[in-house]
Amino acid sequence: MALTAGLIWLFKPVACRIGLVDQPGGRKNHRQATPLIGGVAIFCAFLLLLLTLDISLGQWRSFFLAAAVVFIIGVLDDFQETPPWSRFAAQIGASLVIVLWGNVELQSLGGLFSNREVLLGVLAVPFSVFCSVGVINATNMLDGLDGLAGGLLLIFFSALAALAWRGGLVADTQILLLFCGALVGFLLFNFRFAEGRSATVFLGDAGALFLGLAVAWFLMRFTQEPIGLLRPITAIWLFALPIMDAVAIMSRRVMLGRSPFSPDREHFHHILLAAGFSARTTVFIMLGLSVLMAAVGLAGEWSGVPEFLMFYGFLLLFAAYFWSMHHAWKVMKALRRAHDHRFQQTKKHRDNANV
Repeated sequence: MALTAGLIWLFKPVACRIGLVDQPGGRKNHRQATPLIGGVAIFCAFLLLLLTLDISLGQWRSFFLAAAVVFIIGVLDDFQETPPWSRFAAQIGASLVIVLWGNVELQSLGGLFSNREVLLGVLAVPFSVFCSVGVINATNMLDGLDGLAGGLLLIFFSALAALAWRGGLVADTQILLLFCGALVGFLLFNFRFAEGRSATVFLGDAGALFLGLAVAWFLMRFTQEPIGLLRPITAIWLFALPIMDAVAIMSRRVMLGRSPFSPDREHFHHILLAAGFSARTTVFIMLGLSVLMAAVGLAGEWSGVPEFLMFYGFLLLFAAYFWSMHHAWKVMKALRRAHDHRFQQTKKHRDNANV
């Protein structure tokens, strides 16, 4: 925490001088140029302190290489927006590294449909890469409000740290606590502790992609043998809100004939803002929902609820979420249409008055 906060304080003036800042305007709500060095500080602090741990890092080599790949493309994108295909290719490459070299892949999905285990077989590698890229993009999509991405990731890594400690995985617990400490140091500069206060630094694509890769790594690693710390369906519940939002928003874009990676203002947090909630309240609502869903997943894990019941429960939750979002999108579209009509009428009256 202290090292991340110190690096942010050190990097802020440098970022302003070299142009590593997010300019206001367009879809963005902030009012001044804000340094994009939160992720850079987290990445540097994590690697520096990882070297101080008295653990073997051999099994982590694939993760380090994959993290370097997504971090570099993220920094380049923070400086100047890169083509979507380049970011997508970097994510696929990084995912292949951890799957093929690190042997961190999804071989089993557990008993999703019955008590019989679903084994992926030859589909293990492509499905693992697909899920890894999906989780990375879901994490990147979180970064839309001050404190939202950092807060949700802190909840996630804290839950995993508790699970790892409970399962006797000392090295993994220490590494997860490094992520937690780094995120707390970042949130000191990014979270709105009071209404009217804005973030002084942003996570940036470098941080979002790096942390998204870490989420994918731990989810696949902890749900598969030889560790088998938790069931695959529990992993989905731990990261339920980002997954549901990403799937819903990308499905909508495809149905409208747009690229699934095209930016817009139709995420869940945009819906809450349009409903009249403040940015700070919206973050607290989403953090609360995330804690609730993670608690449901952990309760099902520890009480031995059958996996297929947890899976069908998640599908019902997602169906309700998607229906609610679809209704909200229709309302927002109608409101925008009414707003545009009023604007045109006002402009027409003003032009007539000038004539």
